[in-house]
Amino acid sequence: METLGERDLRAGLQLLREVGVCAGDWRSFATAGVRALPSLVACEIITLSVCDLRSGRRQVIGAPDCAIGVQDRACFDRFFAEHPLVRYHAFERGQGARRVSDSQSFASFRETALYNEYYRRIRIDHVVALPIEVDAGTLVSFVLNRSRRDFSDRDRAVLDLVRVNLAQMYRHARALEALRGSPVAALPDSMAATLTPRECDVLHWLRAGKTDRDIGTLLGCSHRTVQKHLQRVYTKLGVETRTAAVMRMQQQAPHH
Repeated sequence: METLGERDLRAGLQLLREVGVCAGDWRSFATAGVRALPSLVACEIITLSVCDLRSGRRQVIGAPDCAIGVQDRACFDRFFAEHPLVRYHAFERGQGARRVSDSQSFASFRETALYNEYYRRIRIDHVVALPIEVDAGTLVSFVLNRSRRDFSDRDRAVLDLVRVNLAQMYRHARALEALRGSPVAALPDSMAATLTPRECDVLHWLRAGKTDRDIGTLLGCSHRTVQKHLQRVYTKLGVETRTAAVMRMQQQAPHH
């Protein structure tokens, strides 16, 4: 078993503080997590994937935002059930962080259709997954990807160091969301169909009276990024101010 030093422990605690302050709903938690985890374990692409094991459908939040496109995700989904890490965590109920190389050699992995049709196209060679929620119908994992150099035993150990706390934060975020209604669910159908999930999040917190900086903290981004999202919201709703956007949301809400 890999022995972690004080520096690793401090880095793990710092990550948990950064993610914890943003865990008001699952998207905010996910965004904070994918931003913070690369400071703990270096990677080139990272995602949080919420996978429906029955349908194979996934909700994915990743960084960098443009690293995995729609066609890439569709390609991955074709191989979902045969992915060695999905098999290990979802179907074999394996525990803890796991690398693809823990299941098969890199030479063997390179011969698979999964590697040649998906990982080769996004220029990734090595993968480690950190599951934070697994049951009969759902697999929720942070997935770290990089090229050339495989993840080390230390990388796997430090991910396991924060796994239980991240799992608790995720469950807490989901519970809070269920209590107050998710940002998307709280919007009129016509509006939710027009806006992106992130724009829905911003509008939800805007309606709650949060400032741009507050929203940035909740969503794990800068206040300038929030302002850019708001400008797109204004354009889509045909308004020019925060107050007008909230009023438009209220006007379109169904009356009971």
